[in-house]
Amino acid sequence: MTSRRGFLAGLAAAGFAPRTTWASAGAPACLAAARTDTGGYVLCGLSGAGEVLFDIPLPDRGHAAAAHPHRADAVAFARRPGRFAVVVNCVNGAVRARLDAPEGRHFYGHGSFDLDGRYLFTTENDYEAGQGVIGVWDCAEDYRRVGEFASGGVGPHEIKTLPSGALVVANGGIETHPEAGRAKLNIPLMEPNLCYLSTQGQPLETLRLDPALHKNSIRHLDVSGDGLVAVGMQWQGETGQVVPLVFTHRPGEQAVFPDIAPEVYRRMLGYVGSIAINNAGDRLAATSPRGGVVLGTATKPRAGEPALEPYPDVCGVTFGPWGRMVTTGAGQVIGGLAQQPQHYPRLQWDNHLVRI
Repeated sequence: MTSRRGFLAGLAAAGFAPRTTWASAGAPACLAAARTDTGGYVLCGLSGAGEVLFDIPLPDRGHAAAAHPHRADAVAFARRPGRFAVVVNCVNGAVRARLDAPEGRHFYGHGSFDLDGRYLFTTENDYEAGQGVIGVWDCAEDYRRVGEFASGGVGPHEIKTLPSGALVVANGGIETHPEAGRAKLNIPLMEPNLCYLSTQGQPLETLRLDPALHKNSIRHLDVSGDGLVAVGMQWQGETGQVVPLVFTHRPGEQAVFPDIAPEVYRRMLGYVGSIAINNAGDRLAATSPRGGVVLGTATKPRAGEPALEPYPDVCGVTFGPWGRMVTTGAGQVIGGLAQQPQHYPRLQWDNHLVRI
């Protein structure tokens, strides 16, 4: 009796493999990287109830992932200044491709597919020039690198694809170099921005904040169903100074800062580790692993009191039809469909939860 795995392998060998969809991988709601209790690293698929549906070994520590919009491919990115990313088939765990940053480049831990799933876009550092680059990889040609273009700033971190098909990039403004490890080389001269680009690299719009906030590194992004961008920042200025850490933006409009009291931001210790916005675009959540809190707030000023929830070492956060979900470095998955937190003692969740 031929097993299903053997049958699929036979089809693949014959060139007739069925298309693997996310349903084939157990219909995960999101992806997250983790460190195991044995010192290894994995990429996991989580259900809307926080159940681990699969875990796939990674060659080193992961940061974030990109989920293909149609088939069960996930790209797991190394933590900055990583030079590798791996494309894994989430049905059988096979490595489809390995992406190596070109000479003079390194990855920043994030990437995004275009709406069709044909191209993958990766944030990268041209560290000799001190400029950000977006790498372009052709998924139809085994993820071959086919080009690159300027990110519109320095230190591009997270990148997302808008419902319109355009790209939005968080240019954090921080110059780094692999020879200096994770040192920040240009804090007095930082110029972070939020840059909108076409998938051909044409600049569409650039948002810069007030010069007094030039040390507020625009770092993390999420996008609602109608294209509202939620932004999380990391303050690089004087310790103890309280500044806004989240805002929303829609192309062609001004940035909107939720009505959040200084004492709320003070507890976040100047640091947003991840941000998420719901599909309707009226709620956002931002995590601060340094402060051990999750901020939940309405996106419009004075539309409701913000709330802070304490979760030690919290970082990953996302929204879905199942509600809000967060992960912690202590192995907890909190929220979603589960009535109680899920706890995985053998896993330490890394920075991000990526919605599929």
